[in-house]
Amino acid sequence: MSRIRVQKVAEQMKKELADIVRTSVKDPRVGFATITYVEVSGDLQHAKVFVSVLGSQEEKDGTLAALSRAAGFIRGEIARRLHMRVAPELLFRLDESGEYSDRIERVLKTIHHDDEAGDLTGE
Repeated sequence: MSRIRVQKVAEQMKKELADIVRTSVKDPRVGFATITYVEVSGDLQHAKVFVSVLGSQEEKDGTLAALSRAAGFIRGEIARRLHMRVAPELLFRLDESGEYSDRIERVLKTIHHDDEAGDLTGE
C-alpha cells in the first residue's frame, strides 16, 4: 500500500481520535490527554497511538488504562468515521517527548547560566 496513503490515514485517524477522546469517552480516569502522533502499519491492521497526558504518573497510568479499556469502542468509532471496512487494532502508548525536551531545555539553561557565571569571574 502506498506510504502516502498510510500517512494520510494516520493523520486523519489522529484528528478523529482526538475528537473521540475529547467528546465520547466518558471514563473519568481520562484526564487532560492529547493525541500527539499515530503510527499506522503498512497494511492498516495496527496503529500505535501516542498520548501526552498532563498530570502525575498515577494520572498518566490511569488515562492509559482507561483508553486501553475503551479501545474497542474507539476502534468502532474510527471505522465508522473513516469509512474503513476493518479498523486497525489500537495500542496506546505514553508520549514523553514533551517532558524529555523540557528536561533538555533545563539542562541547556543550566549550562548557559554556568557559562555566564564563568565569564563574569574571568575564567
